[in-house]
Amino acid sequence: MSLKKSIRFLVVKSVGQYINLLSFVHPKKALHVSYSLFSQPRVGKLHKEDLPTILQNTIKETFQHNEHHFQTYTWKGNDTKILLVHGWESNSARWEKTLPYLQKSGSTIIALDAPAHGQSSGKEFNVPRYAEFINKAVEKYNPSIIIGHSIGGSACVYHQYLHPESSIEKMVILGAPSDLKTLIDNYIQMLSLNRKMFTLLEKRYLENFNFKLDHFSGGTFAKQIKIEGIIAHDTTDKIVDFKEGQKIASGWKKGRFITTKDLGHSMHDDKLYQEIYQFLFEAKK
Repeated sequence: MSLKKSIRFLVVKSVGQYINLLSFVHPKKALHVSYSLFSQPRVGKLHKEDLPTILQNTIKETFQHNEHHFQTYTWKGNDTKILLVHGWESNSARWEKTLPYLQKSGSTIIALDAPAHGQSSGKEFNVPRYAEFINKAVEKYNPSIIIGHSIGGSACVYHQYLHPESSIEKMVILGAPSDLKTLIDNYIQMLSLNRKMFTLLEKRYLENFNFKLDHFSGGTFAKQIKIEGIIAHDTTDKIVDFKEGQKIASGWKKGRFITTKDLGHSMHDDKLYQEIYQFLFEAKK
C-alpha cells in the first residue's frame, strides 16, 4: 500500500471511530457529521474567473430555484437539444471528451452543474434536489435527449420517473448507481460505522425526503420509464458496482444494457460513444 493510501486509510478509520463514539454520547452530532460527510462534496466547484477551457466559449445562464441557483452552459447548434448531467464531485467540464461525438450531430448541447458543484449554489448534494434542477432545465430548454453519468444518471432516472410526460424522448445512463441503500451501506462499511448510524441516516432521509432507503431504487423507478434508453456499465468500475447498472437495466423495458470492460468509472471510449451516437441519431434510418 502506498504512503498516500495508507494515510487516507488511517484518516478514514479515525473518522469512523470518532463518529461511532459520538453515536453513543451525542447521536445528533454523530448524525450531523456523518450526513455532512456523505452529502457534501469536497471537490467539483468552479469559479467564473477561472473556468476550464471547454466551458469558456459557451452561453452561460444562471437560474433561480427556491433558495438555490444553478448554472448551465450551452454549445449552440440546431433544434435538437441534449442535456448533460454529471456525477458526484465533478462539474460540466467532465463532458469535454464526450462533446466532439455529440457535436457531430449538429445538436444544441446544454450541460448542467449539480447542486453544490460547478457554479451552482449550496453545500449539500442529494438526488431529489438534483432532479429538481434537472426538471427546471428540461422545462427551460425542452431537450429531447438526456445523458447522465454516475449519480447524475441516477438523478436522470429519478427525474424521468417523476416527470414521464417531459420533452425527453431518449436517455443514456453511464456508470450509474441504482439503490441509495447500497450507497449508504458502502459508506458505512468504508468508515466502519456501527449499525446505529445506518438507522440514524435512514431516519434523516425519511424526515427530509419522505422515503425509506429501500424505496429509493433506480431499478424500481426504471420499471415506470416508457422511453428508449441505453444503460452502460463497466465490469471494472471500482466506484459503482457493475450490479447497480444491471439493476436499472432489469426494470427498463425499452432500455438496452451495454457492458464494457477496462474503462473504469469514467466510461470514456470511442467505441461506446459511436454506439451511443448510432442509438441517438441513426436508429430510425
